[in-house]
Amino acid sequence: MTLASTVTIAPEPAAATQSVNRRILSAAWGMTSFRIGLFVFLALLLASAIVPEISSMSATKMVVKDKFLPPLFLGDKWSWGHPLGTDQLGRDMLLRCLIGLRYSLLIGIVTVLLIFIIGCGLGLFAGFKGKWWDTIIMRITDAQLSIPMIILAITILGVSRPTVPTIIIVLALSGWPLYARVARSAAVTERGLEYVRGLRVLGAGDWRILLLFAAPNILPPIAFVAVLDVARMMIFEAILGFLGLGIQPPTPSFGSIIADSRKYLINAWWIATSPGVFLAVALTSINLMGAALEKARNRVYGGL
Repeated sequence: MTLASTVTIAPEPAAATQSVNRRILSAAWGMTSFRIGLFVFLALLLASAIVPEISSMSATKMVVKDKFLPPLFLGDKWSWGHPLGTDQLGRDMLLRCLIGLRYSLLIGIVTVLLIFIIGCGLGLFAGFKGKWWDTIIMRITDAQLSIPMIILAITILGVSRPTVPTIIIVLALSGWPLYARVARSAAVTERGLEYVRGLRVLGAGDWRILLLFAAPNILPPIAFVAVLDVARMMIFEAILGFLGLGIQPPTPSFGSIIADSRKYLINAWWIATSPGVFLAVALTSINLMGAALEKARNRVYGGL
């Protein structure tokens, strides 16, 4: 037996054959914080979607005789029918918090999707086309960044009727410039790579290169970090609701519930505390997932 016949080629590691996106997701899933955040987020999402629909009670119907009932095992008048107590008009706090969570998640997720599409689309276009397209889009981005998001949202919603679609559109139009800058920077770097030059030599147009080859390389890492922005948009939605510019009564929202309960903080603290706890848990779960995805992305791109 010769030496050459005993030499075997080691199989290529499975991790090396995976796409970058799969490796990022696998690395994130291996983190305990990501799994905890995902399970908590899914539990809150399912509860907000299912419980209000199957409950026999109403989140907006006033029952004056049941007002100011405390949560379970607190005080003398607590009730199994109202685990988190009732508010100043006898409305069930659990249902009101779950409906507020539903709208908060809806606005947060849809707003980030719109921000991602608008911002990354304009940024990729500006970075790939360059010339005067790049100049115009970046100057608009600079002008938009000079106005704080919350100020722009308050200004627009203050002169229009706040509805869910209006809030989503206003927040999306306020938040796209940052994504445009990041995507534009990545597109400029990608535009100078050898494979792009090769595709152009073969006759591929800018749109074909951008949509089929460059975008799949640029957008997923940005999308992973965008998870953190869902929490930011939920906070903005709560701020607008607190100021009276969010979802309008009788539909409950976190901001409006907390704003209405300020005068009852001493005698009925649970009215303000319940939505605050739900919002804090939801934001924590999203931040755990987003931070894990960002760590996994940095680890994969860092070659660790």
